[in-house]
Amino acid sequence: MSGDPEEPEHPERAAVAALADDFVAGLREWLSIPSIGVDPAHHGDVHASARWLAEALRRDGWPDVRVWDSGPALPAVHACWPAEDPAAPTVLVYGHHDVQPVDPVEQWQHPPFDPTLVGEELFGRGASDDKGQVAMHLLGVRAHLAATGADRPAVTLKLFVEGEEESGSPHLTRLLDEHRDDLACDLVVFTDTPLYSRDAPTVCTGQRGVYGAEVVLTGGSSDVHSGRAGGSVPNPATAAARLVAALHDDDGRVRLRDFYADVVEPTDAERADYAELPFDEDVWLANSGGAQALAGEPGWSTLERVWVRPTAEVNGISGGYTGPGLKTIVPASASVKLSFRLVPDQRPERVADALREFVAAHTPPGVRAEVVARGDGVPPYAVDVSHPAVGAVREAVETAFDQPVRFSRTGGSGPAALLHGWLGVPVVYLGATLPDDRIHAPNERVVVPLLLRGAEAAAHLWRLLPGRLS
Repeated sequence: MSGDPEEPEHPERAAVAALADDFVAGLREWLSIPSIGVDPAHHGDVHASARWLAEALRRDGWPDVRVWDSGPALPAVHACWPAEDPAAPTVLVYGHHDVQPVDPVEQWQHPPFDPTLVGEELFGRGASDDKGQVAMHLLGVRAHLAATGADRPAVTLKLFVEGEEESGSPHLTRLLDEHRDDLACDLVVFTDTPLYSRDAPTVCTGQRGVYGAEVVLTGGSSDVHSGRAGGSVPNPATAAARLVAALHDDDGRVRLRDFYADVVEPTDAERADYAELPFDEDVWLANSGGAQALAGEPGWSTLERVWVRPTAEVNGISGGYTGPGLKTIVPASASVKLSFRLVPDQRPERVADALREFVAAHTPPGVRAEVVARGDGVPPYAVDVSHPAVGAVREAVETAFDQPVRFSRTGGSGPAALLHGWLGVPVVYLGATLPDDRIHAPNERVVVPLLLRGAEAAAHLWRLLPGRLS
C-alpha cells in the first residue's frame, strides 16, 4: 500500500489522494467534539456533533440533509443524494457519531479530544469508532464523483448516522419506524467493523449478538455470623459459585437448554478463508489483555471461537465481605453478571428464557433468585456470502488494497440484524479500521492510510453496484 509506481492507478485512488489533506483536517475538527452519548453532561456535544456532520455533508454537495432531533433519541443525521438514473439501486450507509467515555483519562498519551497525528496514526476518541469510518464514506462519495466526472452518484445514496449506538441504540427501532420511507433502500452498507489486519484486509460478513443479565441470589435479610449460623443456613455466595460452575460442561460448552439448537455454522468457504488468515498465538494473546493461554470449545479455531461460536461469560461475581482482612459471615446475598455472545440464528429472548430455567434449576432451597435482564439484547447477523453485493464489496476492497481479500467476521455486536429486519434488505460491511485500534479504551487511534484505502474501496463500490443489484 505504499504507492508503488507499478501499482495500477485508478482514478478513484488519485481522487482520494488529492482530497486526503482536507479529509484529515476535517476529521480532526469533528473528533474534537466530545460527543459522549452515554453521559448526559455531554448531550449538548452530541447535538454539536450532529450539526457538524450535517454542515459537512452540505458543503460536499449532498442535496438533502436533515438532523433528526425532535424525539427522545439523541440526534441522528440523515442525507440523500439521488442517482442520475431513477432506476439505479438505493444504498443506505449506516454509522454512528456518538463516542465512548474516555476514562481513565490519565492513561491517554494525548488529550482524547485534541486529535493528534503521529506519523500515520491519528489519536483521539472516535477516530476508529466510528467517526473515522463515517468520514471515510464521505470521502468515498467525493472520490467517486471526481473519478466519474459526474455530479450525481451511480447509485442513490442515503446516509444514516445515529447518536446512540454506544448506549445500545435504545431508540433505533422508533427511528426506523418513524422514518421508514426516508430509509427505504435496496442494500445497507454497515461501516463499524475492522479489517483482520493491515497486511491481511478482509471483508466482514457478520457480527455476533449479545444478551446480558444479572442473577441476584438472596438468602436472609442480613449477613449473619458464620460461627452462629454457618453450616445450618444456605449461603448465597456458595450458590452463586455453584451456578457459575454449572454453566459450562468440561468441554466448555454452554449448558443452557437448547443453547445450540438454532446455531447456523459458517460455510466451508468461510472456514477455509479463516484458516488462511495469518494468526500468531503469542501476538493474539498479548492483544487480549495479556492472557496466558488459549481455551475454548473443542473443534474450533481461535478465530472461529470469537467470530462464529456462541459463548457464555461471567463478567463479575460479588457477595459478602470483600474488604481487607477476614470477616466471618454468611452473606445475605450475592450476584453474578453474565453475558452471552450469540451467533445466527440464536435469539436473545430464547436465551433469556433458557437462562431463567437454568437459574431456577440451580438455586438451592432457602435461596431466592432473580434474573435481571440488561436490556432486550442484540440479535446476531450474517449476510449470505454468495449475495452479489458481497461480491461487489470484495472486488472493491481487493481493488483498493491491491491484493486478494478473504472473508472474516467480528465477535462484537451491533444493530445490523435490526436494520435488516426493519428495512427488509441485506446488510453488507465495509470498514477499514483495525482490531488493535483500542476502541473503548485509552489511546484510541486510526491508521490514516487504511481509511484512505477504505474511501477508495467505497468509491469503487458505488461504481460496481448498479451492475450487481439490477
